[in-house]
Amino acid sequence: MSKEITSRAADYSQWYNDLVIKGELADYSAVRGCMVIKPYGFALWENMRDTLDRMFKDTGHVNAYFPLFVPKSLFEAEEKNAEGFAKECAIVTHYRLKADPDKKGKLIVDTEAKLEEELIIRPTSEAIIWNTYKGWIQSYRDLPLLINQWANVVRWEMRTRLFLRTAEFLWQEGHTAHATKEEALEETIKMLDVYADFAENWMALPVIKGVKTANERFAGAEDTYCIEALMQDGKALQAGTSHFLGQNFAKAFDVKFSDKENKLEYVWATSWGVSTRLIGALVMAHSDDQGLILPPKIAPLQVVIVPIYKGDEQKTAIDKKVNEIIKELKALSIRVKYDDNDNARPGWKFAEYEMKGVPVRLAIGARDLEKNVVEIARRDTKEKNVVSLDGVAQYVNVLLGDIQQNMFNKAKLYRDEHITQANNWGEFEKLLDEKGGFIAAHWDGTAETEEAIKEKTKATIRCIPLDNQQEEGKCILTGNPSSQRVLFARAY
Repeated sequence: MSKEITSRAADYSQWYNDLVIKGELADYSAVRGCMVIKPYGFALWENMRDTLDRMFKDTGHVNAYFPLFVPKSLFEAEEKNAEGFAKECAIVTHYRLKADPDKKGKLIVDTEAKLEEELIIRPTSEAIIWNTYKGWIQSYRDLPLLINQWANVVRWEMRTRLFLRTAEFLWQEGHTAHATKEEALEETIKMLDVYADFAENWMALPVIKGVKTANERFAGAEDTYCIEALMQDGKALQAGTSHFLGQNFAKAFDVKFSDKENKLEYVWATSWGVSTRLIGALVMAHSDDQGLILPPKIAPLQVVIVPIYKGDEQKTAIDKKVNEIIKELKALSIRVKYDDNDNARPGWKFAEYEMKGVPVRLAIGARDLEKNVVEIARRDTKEKNVVSLDGVAQYVNVLLGDIQQNMFNKAKLYRDEHITQANNWGEFEKLLDEKGGFIAAHWDGTAETEEAIKEKTKATIRCIPLDNQQEEGKCILTGNPSSQRVLFARAY
């Protein structure tokens, strides 16, 4: 397979697909709209998952697992939620297939095996979880209930793209129950902060924390909070959401508790989630025309070592030294691979690991051993340095930290340079078409104006930033009064 990739300038969409496929993150599947996550891509997801899982547990949450199938009657119990996902649902209607009478190996539906009640394959789990919580919650002593699950979900997307939008994807979904509105709101913001912390300090991805408009919030939520990131083509990507559900699901499923005065009250709820689309965000925010660039903290491999030798004698000497280096790197919990496979030349290996975004590459040959040095290349800037083998593990450890910070700084500089104010409709349209990014503009607060702007430009209100300043102005479309700017962008 050719390792050549399309440049970002030539075709950004094809560049992205090339990187996902040729960087061996994922592959297409025989199932329409679904993907196969390859071992390298899954190792990346595991590192992300394990980090988030630890952060969730550090904030008091525990993991559980709920069924993939949701009875249709339960799904429809919360009307706004059911309506919001109606067009995306996959539904199970029959429970068996049988071979046809001609014995040609074809399968036909047995009409007598129709389910008494259709089952929704979960697009999200609020319904099945809140039906379960009804039996778990009776008293204030049972609260708060802080549960997360790692699972797959199905949303029957018509237009799909690897990681960013697929019919089935992996995610986590937290579902919590609280005695008071204040506790639920505190939880909602706390989990938003966890997501922002993970995005910025692990993914090296700067994000803006904000709240969604009524048009854009999660179906069934009172408020949806989000983190928004900017990709290198100037489009936004929603990287995580945390929803304040109020008492909507508690009322739909009759989940009540006895408070300290022995009065029956409906519980207050939150839900929050991130998915494998974060891998898509990583690819688009950091990578270049030579391949992936992965943040050291979550890269499957942090360091690769490539030997350069002629003959077994040189190879044996290099092996001995490399094994010492590997031991030192592993003592610092650095993920390292020694690629001494003799089926490929060093130059091919260099290109391969550049494509895969491995943060640091060490190349060591017989002459390097004689001089007690090693060549170290960093993936983010492509800088190469020859350094002493003495203390090389500590040098690499510091270098990994430098790369992580440099990746964040570079992405943040791009993001900040692409937050631009527009004060009238002409400026707004010009910025969208010529610069992209986030456009800070006044909006009159109505759903009608928001929808009209979306229809005219394909730009949506990504969020109202949590740290937004109040500022009197006029709506860019209607000229009606506005008290603050909101962030618009075209988005994935």
